[in-house]
Amino acid sequence: MEQQYIEGKTFSNIDFTQNQLMKGEYELCKFTNCDFSNCDLSDIIFQDCEFTDCNLSLAKLTKTALRIVHFNDCKMLGLHFNDCNVFGLQIRINNCILDHSSFYKLKLGKTRFNNAKLNEVDFADCDLSDAIFDHCDLKGAIFENTLLMKADFCTSFNYSIDVDLNSIKKAKFSYPGIIGLLEKYDIEIV
Repeated sequence: MEQQYIEGKTFSNIDFTQNQLMKGEYELCKFTNCDFSNCDLSDIIFQDCEFTDCNLSLAKLTKTALRIVHFNDCKMLGLHFNDCNVFGLQIRINNCILDHSSFYKLKLGKTRFNNAKLNEVDFADCDLSDAIFDHCDLKGAIFENTLLMKADFCTSFNYSIDVDLNSIKKAKFSYPGIIGLLEKYDIEIV
């Protein structure tokens, strides 16, 4: 079956749990207030697309291409971004909830996470060089063997990063968030 190509279309208030999004390539498309929860988005290409006020929780992302995709005010629980097609993977997160999602082993250098809830997100083995975590809640987020060179955590909170298990050269932190770098030592800071 031939893949379809859709360009510059706006999809608003659509429940894709009832009517599955057709496989194909979506370029310069906007999705507003759409429900993709538990949907199979496998093998779909999104190029220069924007998702606003959408629910993508538990959507299947096997070989999904996310090339310059912006997510604004979206609910994105339990997504496995590590299943995506890594070629050209570039996302921007603004005001979203991504709890229990996984970015395991992805190259996300210069990715910007703005005002995001990233509780128990897996960033193990990621390259997050030059990434910006602006006002993000990183409670329980996993950073293990993660490249965080020049990453900016100045306004973020609730993170716990083991400096012995991650590369954090020239990363930026501020007080009181920096306490998350000392958590493993079980010391009291007064």
